[in-house]
Amino acid sequence: MKLKLQLLILSLVTAVVVAMTFLIYHLAYPLKYENMIISASLEFSIQPELIAAVINSESSFDKNAISSKGAEGLMQLMPTTANMLAAQLGMENVDLFDPETNIKLGSFYLSQLFARFDNFEVAICAYNAGPGRVSSWLKDERYSNDGKTLSNIPFSETATYLEKVVKNAKIYQNRFN
Repeated sequence: MKLKLQLLILSLVTAVVVAMTFLIYHLAYPLKYENMIISASLEFSIQPELIAAVINSESSFDKNAISSKGAEGLMQLMPTTANMLAAQLGMENVDLFDPETNIKLGSFYLSQLFARFDNFEVAICAYNAGPGRVSSWLKDERYSNDGKTLSNIPFSETATYLEKVVKNAKIYQNRFN
């Protein structure tokens, strides 16, 4: 009888731990707007886990997020950048708080950065710090040995951002497969 009680308690504790782990995982790594992410992924040839990772890193899936620098929406786009991207796509009346619009423009921007820099890590740094700034880092021997990759990221915020996006992308990869 004592063994049965111990097994029952062990089973209950295990169930609670599994449930709490599941809850914490889904709170820390939410996945909203999955169909919009997949659509943008297909349209711009970007892995969906990367789009989700950027959204999580930028806004934690808060469609109404506004940064202290004025970036807006899920993927935290600056209005001037968004308007430039929208013009390239033939879009008018851009609402960065509309999830579909924001995901589309942010994913398009990521695809442009990947094409420009031809390096995943450099493109993610450019998303955070800006492509002009990253281009100057690539020309500086203190930050790049070959002009194509970054051996040192001078902004700690950008280095931390890159680490977060890479970590998030690995986690979201499991959610999309």
